[in-house]
Parts: sequence; C-alpha cells; structure tokens
Amino acid sequence: MDFSVINVDLVVKLLLLLLIGMGPKIALVPFLEKTKKFDAEKQRAIGRQMVMTAVVAALVLFALGGLLMRLLHITDGAVAVAGGIILAILAINMVNAPGQKIVEEVELLEDPKKIAVYPLAVPYLLNPVGITILIIASGEVVSVVSAVLVVGLILLVGAFDYLIFTNIDKLAKRLKPASLVVSEVVFGLLLTAVAIQLAVTGLGKLGIIAPAAGH
Repeated sequence: MDFSVINVDLVVKLLLLLLIGMGPKIALVPFLEKTKKFDAEKQRAIGRQMVMTAVVAALVLFALGGLLMRLLHITDGAVAVAGGIILAILAINMVNAPGQKIVEEVELLEDPKKIAVYPLAVPYLLNPVGITILIIASGEVVSVVSAVLVVGLILLVGAFDYLIFTNIDKLAKRLKPASLVVSEVVFGLLLTAVAIQLAVTGLGKLGIIAPAAGH
C-alpha cells in the first residue's frame, strides 16, 4: 500500500481489505453456532464484547505493528506470506467442512466472556487478513493524515460489525442453514484466492518471485 498519496483508490482498496479482514462474514457462522444456546440478550452482549475486543486489538496492532516488525527484524513480505498461509488454512476448512469444527468445539467453550474474545473476536472477526493488513499499514503510513485514515476505517468497519451483531437475533430469523453453508463455501473459495494473493505479494516483496504488476 502506498500512503504517500491519499486518493479514492487507496481508500476503497483499504476499506475492502478491512471488510474482509474484520468484517462480519467470516465470524457470522461461528457466532451463530457458539451462541445458539443463549437467549437474545446474551447473544447481543457477546456480540458487543466480540466487536469491542476486535476493534481494540485492531487499533493496538496498527499502533504497534510497525514497531514490532522493526524489533523482530520482520519484513512486510514475510508478514504477508504468513498471513496468506494462515488464511488459506482457515479458508480451506470453510470449504471442506463448513461449521463442523465449530460445532465440535461448542461444548468445550461455554463461557460467553471467553468465547467472545477467543475464538470469535480473534481469529474469526479480526482474521489473518485484517491482522496482516494492519501490521503492514502500521509500517507504511507516512503522515498523520494516513494514520487517521486507517484508524477511521477501522472504526467504520467496527461500527458496521456492531450494527450486525447487536441485532443478530433479528438477522438469525431470516437466515436459513442451507444458505449459510452455501455462502460459507463460496466465501471460503474467495478467501483462498485472497490468501494466495497475499502470499504471492509477500513473495514478491521478499524478491523470491517477480512482483505482480500493479501490486
């Protein structure tokens, strides 16, 4: 990402990446599975805590990501490759067995405060794409304006998540299990492509392969 020039293309690209990286889609099925035994008020409480935890974690990552990269001598290319690998594992599980692992774990994690933080806030709501983008952005921002832009977009996506998960009881009534499974498989395929692109971009930055044009 080039933060030297703030334009519409940069804003749209960053917003789309954050919607993938900390938007509601990946967390939706796990949230419904892990909270289905709770009443509507408890679901909303878990949703609020999940979103707040993810947003705070995102802001901390953005604030400290660049510093951590320098201290640990990690390049943005290495971060992109690592994020791509982890995301690919998550996406492949979504395609192969949508919801299966989540269902198996439901009985093991019944404390609403615990499940709101892990695994719902991280790594489902704030997933490997979001973590990767925020760490890389932290090291590449060049001005106060660019930093404010990233923080503003984090808060915007967080507000969207808050709207979704604090009204999840109303939304759940309109969602059919079959459509959720189909959408998870389709989104898993798209995420696999995103994971490959992250890894390819990282390998390009590391000089292992020729960087793709336009990235």
